[in-house]
Amino acid sequence: MNRLVSELAALPGIGEKSAGRLADHLIRMPKERVRSLTEAITDARENVHFCRECFTLTDSDMCPVCSDENRDHSVIMVVEDTRDMQAYEKTGRYTGVYHVLQGAMSPMLGIGPNDIRIKELLARLDANGDGISEVIIAMNSSVEGEATAMYLSKLIKPLGIKVTRIASGVPVGGYLENTDEITLLRALDGRFEL
Repeated sequence: MNRLVSELAALPGIGEKSAGRLADHLIRMPKERVRSLTEAITDARENVHFCRECFTLTDSDMCPVCSDENRDHSVIMVVEDTRDMQAYEKTGRYTGVYHVLQGAMSPMLGIGPNDIRIKELLARLDANGDGISEVIIAMNSSVEGEATAMYLSKLIKPLGIKVTRIASGVPVGGYLENTDEITLLRALDGRFEL
């Protein structure tokens, strides 16, 4: 039990008490359900990887958004992580594609431009050159998100590509994944050029 609690407590957002409750629940679950859960975890770990185009999580070479020919591939929304992408997908109104940075720059934590997917974004913009009309920067409204947005803007603007930032509406210190769809839509509709 102690080992199970310790492993569960190592997960992000799970404290010692929550880990204890989860461990207790798992022990009481029918063995078939536990087996199914462990198989799902193992299967996901073995088969889920980054999309070769946008770097979201997928179980195929390219995610469903990047492989969808009906999406507007001339508009790229840059987000911090897959959860932010999923938040915008829930709105059902954004028809462009994404680029998932897998984080934001944070000098205090030692995370610089080379530690997130900025090089891949620039390579993507360079490869598609004239085909990209706009890059929407949809970073979280945090110090790290704002710094990353400004850094990206300075890199992309000289390429002659329109760079916009989602409008405020997402509260400062808030996270896109926790924001309701209406606020996300207002932020998208009110984006501005950097």
